[in-house]
Amino acid sequence: MTNGVTFGHKALMTAVCHGISRRFGPISGLHAAKEALMRPFVLTLTLTAALAAPAFALVPINEEPVIGEKLLQGFIGDAIADNCPTMQARKLRALGELNKLRDYALAQGYPSDVVREFVTSKEEKAKFKAKAADWLKAKGAEPGKPEAYCRIGEEEIARQSLIGSLLRSTR
Repeated sequence: MTNGVTFGHKALMTAVCHGISRRFGPISGLHAAKEALMRPFVLTLTLTAALAAPAFALVPINEEPVIGEKLLQGFIGDAIADNCPTMQARKLRALGELNKLRDYALAQGYPSDVVREFVTSKEEKAKFKAKAADWLKAKGAEPGKPEAYCRIGEEEIARQSLIGSLLRSTR
């Protein structure tokens, strides 16, 4: 769009963008040449971005490694708190970590409804509980033997791991 703009000295100029981008008319036809050079570049850049978009496609949220690992640690901490009488869950800390994880998922590009569906899925919850039980079993914990859960909980607190940060020892 070209507008006629008048400045304080009453000289009329023709300018694009309300006279901000040029002073008193073109000195030469260089501005048109620059625009002509930029047009293929912008088109190429746009097409490249559009074609590269599938390369940046998100993995399913239940396969995202950071989300899966942190949720697994939360389920492990929960299992320890449930099976050890001297361990308590730090519920506010767990809620804070869950909120951080939600924010991470949203920042990665997952829609909020996908995140909500994943967190509330009973199937996913069962999978993570099974993985947590396997992890605890590999560390020596067995249902009905609280001393093993307590030992693992104390070790995790001493290591200052995420699991340990979700637990409070009452010893």
